[in-house]
Amino acid sequence: PGTPGIKGERGATGEPGPPGKPGLNGGSGNGGAATELVKGDKGERGVPGIPGDPGMPGFKGDRGLDGLTGIKGEKGEAGEGTSECCGGGNGDLHVIARHSQSTTAPECPSNWVKMYEGYSLVYFESQGFALPQDLGSIGSCMETFQVMPFLQCGSRNMCQHGQRTDKSFWLTTNGQDDIKAMVPLKTEEDILPYISKCSVCSGPQYVIARHSYTNDLPDCPANWESLWEGYSYIMVTGGGGVGGGQDLGSPGSCMEEFFLPSFIECVGRGMCSYYVNNLDYWLAAKKRPHSGNVRHGKNLQRTR
Repeated sequence: PGTPGIKGERGATGEPGPPGKPGLNGGSGNGGAATELVKGDKGERGVPGIPGDPGMPGFKGDRGLDGLTGIKGEKGEAGEGTSECCGGGNGDLHVIARHSQSTTAPECPSNWVKMYEGYSLVYFESQGFALPQDLGSIGSCMETFQVMPFLQCGSRNMCQHGQRTDKSFWLTTNGQDDIKAMVPLKTEEDILPYISKCSVCSGPQYVIARHSYTNDLPDCPANWESLWEGYSYIMVTGGGGVGGGQDLGSPGSCMEEFFLPSFIECVGRGMCSYYVNNLDYWLAAKKRPHSGNVRHGKNLQRTR
């Protein structure tokens, strides 16, 4: 071989080589220095917040203990007596019905206030069952007259009006002998002249009826005053013996007028009339014949 040549000049920079492989993980570092946290001062009180919505109602509490018995009040002043059945003052409000047995509504007793007027209902009947009204109670004074004021309603969601067995009975008016043997009345215009009017009255006295068992008027109990006078009315019956009676302690048993018949029957077909099998019952005076017929108004008990 020949002698080595002279060192040549440095060549040009080559292109960058491809990225090398990731190096090895370094060792764990030294722990950092601890930092001391200092608690700050208490802040100022904040502004009040907006009121919240109302809460739900609470559960009902248990019933509290009974209070002590109050002191008995002083006796009230005696009430004013009335001039017309029997009433004694006791400070309460009482309501009664009064029947005129005419087409004019009756006036209320003195010191009583008329609440309303109506028509004198004696009882309803249907399917052989009667619903009588105490003629001294407000249920006997219907503000509107209807030949048939009720319906029959069954379990099939169906109601019927004016069925064959439906009837209503009303106190009638006096002096109607001209029609008592006539054909049934079919229009309200024809019927109303034979329906008694009534008034519902409120007043401060409790009311009772007292019966004499004679033809003479009974005296009212001590410290009671007479409200009206009349005849001792017991009950009425229609066809089949169905009917209703009066509480003899009620002013409804003290009818101011006596005449026969005292009531008129209205049926589901929309007609009203007097029927021979409808009967009136009155208290009899103690001295009376054991049997036989008596004239109208004789041997009747009187009442207040």
